[in-house]
Amino acid sequence: MADKSQELFEEHSDIGEVQIANEVVSSIAGISASEVEGVESMAGGITNEIADKLGMKNLSKGVKVSVDGGEVSVDIAINMKYGYSIPKTSAKVQEKVSQAINAMTGLDVETVNVRIAGVSLEPEQ
Repeated sequence: MADKSQELFEEHSDIGEVQIANEVVSSIAGISASEVEGVESMAGGITNEIADKLGMKNLSKGVKVSVDGGEVSVDIAINMKYGYSIPKTSAKVQEKVSQAINAMTGLDVETVNVRIAGVSLEPEQ
């Protein structure tokens, strides 16, 4: 996986350059995935859980981005809401993440791998 501090994409023009950091693409993926119906939350490690308790928002929680030959690969971990179809929700996450990254950055998304890290225990009322 690419280091989040490295530039993911760089474009030069007559008036300057545009650089997109991995953290930006990770944030786009995390936000778009969390908007899909059936996704309870993004899953993350202990560092992300501590940050949440301290009130810090990590928009790229549960997201890893890598670039190979100009194509983006995304690994995303989510917690599902009880009662939703895992295959259908995962497919929607893959589609929405891919479209959001492409629309906002112009980068081609090769893969979006979704890992279901958990399911909320309380059924939706």
